[in-house]
Amino acid sequence: MPHPLDRRTFLQAAFGATGALGAALALPPCACAGTFGAPGPRNLITDVAGLRVGQADDPRVRTGVTVILPDGRADAAVDVRGGGPGTRETDALSGWNLVRSVDAVVLSGGSVYGLGSADGVAAWLGAHGRGFALAPQPGVPPSPIVPTAILFDLANGGDKNWGEDPPYRALARRAVATAALSFGLGTAGAGFGAAAGALKGGIGSASYVTHDGMTVGAIVACNALGSVVAPGGRRFWAGAYEIGREFGGLGPPDHRATGEDWGLAKLNPEPRANTTVACVATDVALDPDELKRVAMMAQDGLARAIRPVHSPFDGDVVFALSTARRPAPVAGPATNPLARPLIVARLGALAADTLARAIARGVYAATVPPGMAIRSWSMLPG
Repeated sequence: MPHPLDRRTFLQAAFGATGALGAALALPPCACAGTFGAPGPRNLITDVAGLRVGQADDPRVRTGVTVILPDGRADAAVDVRGGGPGTRETDALSGWNLVRSVDAVVLSGGSVYGLGSADGVAAWLGAHGRGFALAPQPGVPPSPIVPTAILFDLANGGDKNWGEDPPYRALARRAVATAALSFGLGTAGAGFGAAAGALKGGIGSASYVTHDGMTVGAIVACNALGSVVAPGGRRFWAGAYEIGREFGGLGPPDHRATGEDWGLAKLNPEPRANTTVACVATDVALDPDELKRVAMMAQDGLARAIRPVHSPFDGDVVFALSTARRPAPVAGPATNPLARPLIVARLGALAADTLARAIARGVYAATVPPGMAIRSWSMLPG
């Protein structure tokens, strides 16, 4: 069996370097052949040109909202893996439907009440003339497309006695109106009241810029059933993907996973009580079908950072966006039918790694709000 770096040579030798099949397998130079990229200047999803993020939270209620706001409409896709998801307008992103682009994406606390956060974002966008319009007409407002995913934070001890006026619409309007390139991690936005297993969860984000200029970013609100650290210590499952000391620099876990030892997972899970909701993005121009593959591959980032994940009790959702600020880099002959799928594969793999890093960064930065009965990662011994 050849060394992994020689796989290209192996394929060409196995199938022939001449003829139609041989030409199809004439892959461009491998991206891993000695040249690597690095996180963007902010190490946030907003390193993807054309994106801003706004957040708002209510410490009394222990909940919040995070809005991912493209500068203009963005092609998008979604992948849902959890057994108890709570979503809005995800069907609009299906390949067989008319509208496959978005004006914003919302991640929210509040379970089903948090779906109302999209109303606030849609109202703000519509007031600014943004949204889908099949045939624009005077006096007819556009229809903003705002896919939304929620997590369950109703049992975290905050004051949820809101009667018929949940706070999510107002929080979302505040979040979208203050969207910026910089934003806080940890106990903020949709992650304000989140719990990652038995530890305080939160908002995390990370980015990566390839050697040939493509940018990938991720943002996540981690409220998982599973644990983000290996049993018996404080090393993150995502430690192998850490760049520098972005979440403590402890390195990969030194503990071998065994059977049903879930470590600091939540005990007595309840339906709809756990969810990790996320968005990955790139500045490369991808169509919605390609973004669907990126979203599917990005789900592996959850599996690299959380154990267990995608359970019947989680509502895991990953959105994928393209701001289309740059074409895909050209590598090899333009007629190579594998050139474009290889770019998608690279971006999907990077999205998974970046999402895993974002999860760890969010939990690493999280602090415990006053009165919330939970430990933060920083409280773990060692």
